[in-house]
Amino acid sequence: MKTVFEELSPSFERATGSRLTVELGPSMRLEQRLGDGEAADVAIVSAGGAAALVARGRLVADSVVPIAGSSIGVAVPKGAPQPDIASVEGFRRAMLAAKSIACSKPVGGGQSGAHLAKVFEQLGIAEAMAAKAKYGAGGAAGLAGLVVRRGEADIGIQQMAELMAVDGIDVVGPLPPQLQSVTSFVAAITAVASEPEAGRALIDFLMTPDAKRVLKAKGLEPA
Repeated sequence: MKTVFEELSPSFERATGSRLTVELGPSMRLEQRLGDGEAADVAIVSAGGAAALVARGRLVADSVVPIAGSSIGVAVPKGAPQPDIASVEGFRRAMLAAKSIACSKPVGGGQSGAHLAKVFEQLGIAEAMAAKAKYGAGGAAGLAGLVVRRGEADIGIQQMAELMAVDGIDVVGPLPPQLQSVTSFVAAITAVASEPEAGRALIDFLMTPDAKRVLKAKGLEPA
């Protein structure tokens, strides 16, 4: 959502007079922070995480609105040969051929890291990939694409939108359909919101045609 809010925040603030303060981070980490009682007016998290937070009384149940879906993709350094990832076997070969791979942590990182760990198990290459993995620090400063751009990994695997947010790398494309996982992200008002009406205005704003065009341009599939 970093590049989405960089573009949309000024328009929202002009239209409503509200000022946005945006805290970014991997979805699982944000869900944990909200679960621990951190204050916010609006949360944008995975649909599964939102359901758990609603059950714990951390999010207002009838405020949950689907915002966008996010697919996982693959990137390489700018100008590097692009691996064939159109098929499951092609993806497997590319993973085994790479010297190092940047991705999210499988535990405590983003949705893509947890799913990727399952994919490697499914393909029978989990042990080989564990030795090659380079984990970013998480959040906007720890994107897999940044690790690739610095030359610390041959391949980066993360949400397509996160890869597209990094200049100086080439996005090869999404994982093969058989290995893909589309994460649904939702927005909701928190139970401790101090500005719930402004929060609802933001959620409504994210559903406008202009906002949906920005979401799509940044690599997300609007709901």
